[in-house]
Amino acid sequence: MAEFVTLETSADHPGVGTIALSRPPMNALNRQVQAELAAAAREATVRDDIKAVVVYGGPKVLAAGADIKEMNDLDYAEMVKVAGPLQADLGSVAAIPKPTVAAITGYALGGGLEVALSADRRIAGDNVKLGLPEILLGIIPGGGGTQRLARLIGPSRAKDMIYTGRFVDAKEALAIGLVDEVVAPDDVYSAALTWAGQFAGAASVALAAAKAAIDQGLEADLATGLKIEEQQFTTLFTTEDRSIGMASFIENGPGKAEFVGR
Repeated sequence: MAEFVTLETSADHPGVGTIALSRPPMNALNRQVQAELAAAAREATVRDDIKAVVVYGGPKVLAAGADIKEMNDLDYAEMVKVAGPLQADLGSVAAIPKPTVAAITGYALGGGLEVALSADRRIAGDNVKLGLPEILLGIIPGGGGTQRLARLIGPSRAKDMIYTGRFVDAKEALAIGLVDEVVAPDDVYSAALTWAGQFAGAASVALAAAKAAIDQGLEADLATGLKIEEQQFTTLFTTEDRSIGMASFIENGPGKAEFVGR
């Protein structure tokens, strides 16, 4: 039984799973939390009743970063062993083949921001402070931050944030594309549930194909990306959802298909 990270569902929001972080007071991401986050992501991946995922740390903080006391005890030889798992665990949400959204309240710093960066979308409260302050400890982000942040907001802005270790507020985060929506802090989780909930009855195989085409294509040149899209596109013609969707369109117009997820 996980102690700090759970995967929760609610009858009020069918089809949506919430990966909930709860390690008071600031959800520091020690190795146990990292492993439990990865386990929750794997569970969300295989559960057919979950069509979309919210990552949430509670009303006060998503996560204020790694557990520095734990990390301080590691030397180079030990860090070489754990750096790969750390990066994989903090980025595990990115591997979920379903729509994902990070619901950010309060602080998302260091590893906390890296977890948020691994989601497809980020909804933030207007009170948030976001940053990758590792440089102030004499290190750099090691959970995917240098790569995902630069791809999201561009290398120049990413370098400014990482070089200085400064915090970004909600207004700037929205302006530079670090977050996609800003709402009142009390509305963050409900806004995330609303966004995720729209996929409860969607064509889940097609959504997974779209996510794979975009994410894999971003790692390749245009010609390779187009081949990835072609492969994902044609494969969908083997699915029941494709037959259902097209038949429904012809008979009833768009947006009325009842998909089965196969």
